[in-house]
Amino acid sequence: MSNTPTARGSSVPSKRLSRLWHLGRATGDLAAGIGVKGLIEMARNRGSSQFTRVQISPEHTQRFVDRLARMRGAAMKMGQLMSMDGTDMLTPEAAEILSALRDRAEPMPLSQLAKVLEREYGAGWNKQFKRFDFTPIAAASIGQVHRAETRDGRHLALKIQFPGVRESIDSDIDNLMFFGKTFGMMPPGIDIVPYMDEARRQLHREADYAVEADAMDAYRAQVGNDPDFFIPAIHRDLSTPSILAMDFAEGVPVDRLANPNYRRAERDRAATLLMRLTLRELFEFALVQTDPNFSNYLYDATNGRIVLLDFGATQRVEPHLVAQYRDLFRASIQDDRAGMRAAAVALGYMGADDPHEQMEAMIDMLCLSAEPLRQPGHYDFGASDLFERVFLRGRELLHSGVFTSVPAAETMFLHRKFMGSAMLSRRLRARVDLMTMAQTCLAM
Repeated sequence: MSNTPTARGSSVPSKRLSRLWHLGRATGDLAAGIGVKGLIEMARNRGSSQFTRVQISPEHTQRFVDRLARMRGAAMKMGQLMSMDGTDMLTPEAAEILSALRDRAEPMPLSQLAKVLEREYGAGWNKQFKRFDFTPIAAASIGQVHRAETRDGRHLALKIQFPGVRESIDSDIDNLMFFGKTFGMMPPGIDIVPYMDEARRQLHREADYAVEADAMDAYRAQVGNDPDFFIPAIHRDLSTPSILAMDFAEGVPVDRLANPNYRRAERDRAATLLMRLTLRELFEFALVQTDPNFSNYLYDATNGRIVLLDFGATQRVEPHLVAQYRDLFRASIQDDRAGMRAAAVALGYMGADDPHEQMEAMIDMLCLSAEPLRQPGHYDFGASDLFERVFLRGRELLHSGVFTSVPAAETMFLHRKFMGSAMLSRRLRARVDLMTMAQTCLAM
């Protein structure tokens, strides 16, 4: 045994009222950081085409991050999504502080860690290990990761779930809905309950490490021997529903490639590989890892490959959905508005009997979003303001109340994956030939 913890950590709050209190404090910190003038400005521009950059003081942003990092769970997932904002709504300082939520939750105290290890492995659990580093190498929304070496020489990463997180998922979702309704954050005319229920189901799947282990094995079988990617193998003898044992893998979070010490060629290659993988997930695998958290991808410079981590959010896609997205992508590339309309109706983006003006507005929005697909050659995500244009137009249409239909809830996580892949390309300021790779996938 080695490496006693360098930080005491904190226990995970598990009661709904306790988590509601923490979430309320976090929301208050965020509102205070924006300020009265900022909130008024955001409200004034809510349905307009005017872009508002949210000014949040670093002090209040840090308090918000600290509060969510202490809560872990679904509430922290919300902060992670905020940290991946693709519109530059946040100031660079606030975005940088929020990025800590992607892999730096507050670790649990040693006493709590010891209880989890003994509960899952039994008394004398430490006899299985030659080395166990008590200081976690990463801590995210659901668990923290420890490096270990077994007596028989296996070098492992152990993902250990925070106690109480699984039980707090329902209360976190309920609390988020409460705050959304209280502060008028819900768009008019749209029932978000099915989406929140889908999020609830997804988070419960993510909290079951036995399910994640199966997903990793299924995904690895699809990727095969592709030398550009590495998926750690699962060690079943040391895995439980609350501990996931896998090969230890070297690498840095892929968004670090945005730093000046990495070459443009490396950024372009990494973004291209992950964008192609996203398309293959949908159109070839019908199995999508739907959490685009940048920290789920490590760049292994030594081997020139990308390490794929965290398959808790992996879900299969029904054949009819794959076919509908295939129709939408093909029509988008060809600028076929009639084909886009038919696919959009099939996917539930709009109703077949919606007024002509509403249908045209949705087709215009889809055409705008598909701009990288329609550009021959490399699309320069770093030089594009597409995210701002899509965000502003989408916000305007959403809050105008013109849409009577919403996509099926199961598409929510697919949208998150598409957006996350594009956000990463933007973060890396990468050039990606998206049209060519999409046409290749659609031809399969």
